[in-house]
Amino acid sequence: MSEASNLRPRPVISKQQSQSEAPTTSSSSISINREAETPKSPSRPPTLSQRAISQTLTSTANLANLLPTGTLLAFQLLMPIFTNNGSCDSATRPMTLILLLLLALSCFLASFTDSVKASDGQVYYGFATFKGMFLFDYPDPSGSGLPDLSKYRIRFIDGVHAVVSVLVFGAIALRDKNVLNCFYPMPEHGTQEVLNIAPVGIGLICSLLFVVFPTRRHGIGYPITSGK
Repeated sequence: MSEASNLRPRPVISKQQSQSEAPTTSSSSISINREAETPKSPSRPPTLSQRAISQTLTSTANLANLLPTGTLLAFQLLMPIFTNNGSCDSATRPMTLILLLLLALSCFLASFTDSVKASDGQVYYGFATFKGMFLFDYPDPSGSGLPDLSKYRIRFIDGVHAVVSVLVFGAIALRDKNVLNCFYPMPEHGTQEVLNIAPVGIGLICSLLFVVFPTRRHGIGYPITSGK
């Protein structure tokens, strides 16, 4: 066979076929551009019920900072041991009183602790001062990689929260049966009424104060939020 017979003719694209494909491509690009230019519907603002539920959940989260969780856990674990399940004597009664004072002091001091996130993503804890915050566990003494610590200084509201935390702890202690049996084994009628009413009133008033004036500190013993 000759070389001319082995050659195959090239397909010829007609002019009409090329013109018919061009509008298809242009129409698809136009439709894509129209979809891109179509504005998205704006998100609807939250309804009144949704805002009310969100505010309620926020207020409930603020109440979690009334007491340090570690102090409350220590109170629940140690109080039955120190009071001998409410049967105090001349030796265990002073020891129980000292324990209550130490736990109340822990609540007071924990209100001035806070945490800060450094540039490495780690959370470090410290104690608030009048000039800023002193960190306990930050490895770099120069303080590089930290935000401005002066904004963490002690404010007047921190003192209010510290006093309120001590009051709430006292209210919880006065509602504990081991503490009552230790210090008031046989209370009089008037004393019993005060012990029944005063802790509930103190707890309610302090809870309202924490809802109206929430704390922004998340220190040692307090729940850590996602922002921290």
